[in-house]
Amino acid sequence: MTFLNRSESQRLRALAALANCNPFVPQRVEFEKAALGKAYTDLGETWHLSLNPDVTNPNLEKIQALLPTFVRLLRDRLAQGEEASKEQLIQYESLVRFHLYHQYDHEFNKLIERSEKEELASRDVPSYQRYAKEAASLLSIPGVKLPVGNEPAHLFAWGFQIRRAFNYIFKYLCGSSKPMAELRASVWESIFTHNPDRYRKFLYQHMGDIPTLIIGESGTGKEIVARAIGFSRYITFNENTQRFSVDYASTFYPVNLSALSPSLIESELFGHVKGSFTGASQNRPGLFETCGPLGTIFLDEIGELDPAIQVKLLRLLQTREFQRIGETQIRHFEGKIIAATHRDLGKEMESGNFRSDFFYRIAGDVIRTPSLQEQLKEEPSDLMRLVRLLAERSVGSEEAAHLAEESIQWIEENLGATYPWAGNVRELEQCVRSILIRGSYDSAQLNKSQTGGLALTGILMKLDLSADELLRQYCTAHYARCKNYQEVARRLQLDRRTVKEKIDEDLLNSINLP
Repeated sequence: MTFLNRSESQRLRALAALANCNPFVPQRVEFEKAALGKAYTDLGETWHLSLNPDVTNPNLEKIQALLPTFVRLLRDRLAQGEEASKEQLIQYESLVRFHLYHQYDHEFNKLIERSEKEELASRDVPSYQRYAKEAASLLSIPGVKLPVGNEPAHLFAWGFQIRRAFNYIFKYLCGSSKPMAELRASVWESIFTHNPDRYRKFLYQHMGDIPTLIIGESGTGKEIVARAIGFSRYITFNENTQRFSVDYASTFYPVNLSALSPSLIESELFGHVKGSFTGASQNRPGLFETCGPLGTIFLDEIGELDPAIQVKLLRLLQTREFQRIGETQIRHFEGKIIAATHRDLGKEMESGNFRSDFFYRIAGDVIRTPSLQEQLKEEPSDLMRLVRLLAERSVGSEEAAHLAEESIQWIEENLGATYPWAGNVRELEQCVRSILIRGSYDSAQLNKSQTGGLALTGILMKLDLSADELLRQYCTAHYARCKNYQEVARRLQLDRRTVKEKIDEDLLNSINLP
């Protein structure tokens, strides 16, 4: 007897492909169509998912409804001795994993909610016993040797990783424009690669060896992307203790390189021993030592890094070895590095400020974040979605709708649809906050048009600032361009500590560079 008829074979093939595909790519929709046939509901645009959490995908609901029956049907036929090809057995395995994931999706969500409130690794996960029992009944079939080993603990950890990745990509990378859809798809590949089968079989253990470089303008959410990747790393599950090995929410270590001097950066990353420099009163481990194998270190503004430290980081990336400052003992780094920059590293290499060998080591995997202008050009309605999200952050969900409506009205009347948003989402957030407080937003672009061609002296004559206030604004303006205290001090011929003291954070956040 034939294991599957033609219709069942097509459905199995489509569901297996759907189980293994990137959920943020257009092919996902084609697989849904093939799996559902005439039952498929046309939702319009195929390259993004709805960003309204109250709107569910009816096609996914239909697929979730048919999975249990279809999986059991195939399992029973295999148990009865009906022969399936190797390809069909591989597809059946994918189908089972897909089914289990959706069966326990709610449990995985609860684990995410719990981890954001308490330590996940210190708590048992009672739902695993049910998961393991069901996985065994579907995958351990007498007389049937499936092509790939499917240990329940590994599948459970893999399912939890899938849920975290979808949560942090879909929830925090906001926008329904095509550039944002492509960004979400790119981040998913950074976590699972383009070949999820290879990832699940063995590559999940080695993804920490591959650094990721995020490039994009300031204010485009590079740290959000980094967090999504860091929070979505594979975490082992111990079936004996029924606990995860680490708390994923505490394994992300961000470092803003532009805010630290070269000596402080070196100490922060590599650590130091007592007496290795003035002020080193005790031994101190660095982040490379405390990170752990499942941790992620995020090096923001990598383009500002001193060449001498670039050499040390290059050695670390090549050998995974490092030493504390003032020590000869070799230590090993086991975590993952994610770096980000708004600078054009190609130009920085040409000018000699960034080592080419370091660039090729750090750029093993590259993600580009789109500007807000690119997003709105493709999807103008994203402005309202983003303003609503930013309004919720400022005033909460109850008042967000009113603030969002007020902000959009002011933007339309005063800035217009073609406003460039040079500061990207960070500038949009400042705009919403300013409208909340003052009912308006005094953008740098407007200031520029108002001052027009006035000479510097003329501008200064119109200002009512003390010498200290003028110096504060001057230092802040220079720092906004180079993001390096040492460089500002050199340009203005001031002490570095003076520059750092004079930086006005509120003014810095409102500056929009062309």
